[in-house]
Amino acid sequence: MVTEARIEGETSLVPRHVAIIMDGNGRWAQKRHLPRLAGHRAGVRNIHRIVRACVDAGIFMLTVYAFSTENWGRPESEVNGLMAIFADASERETRQLHANGVRIRHVGRMDRVPRHLQQAIQTAVELTRNNSGLTLNFAFNYGGRAEIVDAMKRIMVDGIAPDLIDEDMVSRYLYTADLPDPDLVIRTAGEMRLSNFLIWQAAYSEYYSTPKPWPDFDEEDLHAAVESYASRHRKFGKL
Repeated sequence: MVTEARIEGETSLVPRHVAIIMDGNGRWAQKRHLPRLAGHRAGVRNIHRIVRACVDAGIFMLTVYAFSTENWGRPESEVNGLMAIFADASERETRQLHANGVRIRHVGRMDRVPRHLQQAIQTAVELTRNNSGLTLNFAFNYGGRAEIVDAMKRIMVDGIAPDLIDEDMVSRYLYTADLPDPDLVIRTAGEMRLSNFLIWQAAYSEYYSTPKPWPDFDEEDLHAAVESYASRHRKFGKL
């Protein structure tokens, strides 16, 4: 689904839902001879800038890949630092996002997430639940394969007969059951893989890769991605 919006003086087709793999924080920091956590802090700060850019562009939903189920395998010091950064950012940014009408959602598992961060996430979700502006989905402790496994388990628990299971049924059991699939998936830092992100939902998404690391990804870069999207013809496997 797309809507028309005005970008840099020109009328363009704008994706309704954009998903971003925010890659390159650590490399951004290392290039500047800074600790990796400094790059993660810069990456978290950049989310607010891109939220504003999405609102200005007419995008209704943004999903950001904040922490994957595989990221627990990083060094313990980095994981603990990331948890502290996310908790601080949640407490600091939630009220401003709320004031701007942003609705915050969590996509992923809560197991292994520290209790204080679980509470911060739940507070943000509850505070912004009734907002009608842009929906910001945080894919935190998220993995596409884990999501599908969880969906299958829930289907089995509910006793759904095999003959009744189809694609629509599976979609209704995913974390994103009430959300539209992403129209556009953006990956920063030049990589060309999904890294277990929305692997069911992004089956027919358009893809855009930029060499810029996430902390440097700005409004102009978002506009370039949207303009690239607008130039494509989406056929969804049809003619």
